Amino acid sequence: MGGMGDPLSPLGRWYIYAIHGYFSEVMFTATWDFIRDQDWKFQGVTSVWAFFIYGTCSFILERVYMMLRARCGLLTRCALYTLCIYLWEFSTGYVLRHFNACPWDYSGFAYNFMGLVTLEYCLFWFVGSLVLEKLIIFNTLRLRLDGASQKPKERPAPRFELKDD
Repeated sequence: MGGMGDPLSPLGRWYIYAIHGYFSEVMFTATWDFIRDQDWKFQGVTSVWAFFIYGTCSFILERVYMMLRARCGLLTRCALYTLCIYLWEFSTGYVLRHFNACPWDYSGFAYNFMGLVTLEYCLFWFVGSLVLEKLIIFNTLRLRLDGASQKPKERPAPRFELKDD
């Protein structure tokens, strides 16, 4: 087997982050409904917008992780990630609301701001950012494409010539 292979492309990493966020949202809403209503159907819900929202936010947090991993401790980074998540959730929700497409509404929560973010989810976002850094980002950055799946070294193309008889 050859060398270690190439790291995943930015688009490949974004896709992994998007899938992780999408799946986490479905599982969170299913669990929340089960706890609240004893809903044994365990049906989670999300929006197609969540794919873009989670993928892009996590990709940005990957960049923040790369900048801060040697400069500050894990808890400080997670607090900064949580702040970034709140800013991202608010801004994407604000834009989507203008198109009547915002899939969440926190208006029923005591500590909400414009129904787009709520402080009641702060612990969830903090723990989620911890999981994101330690499991998802850390391992996604370590993934490599197998050398066997890469293009083989180019060989010279056969030459075809016309000959006179």
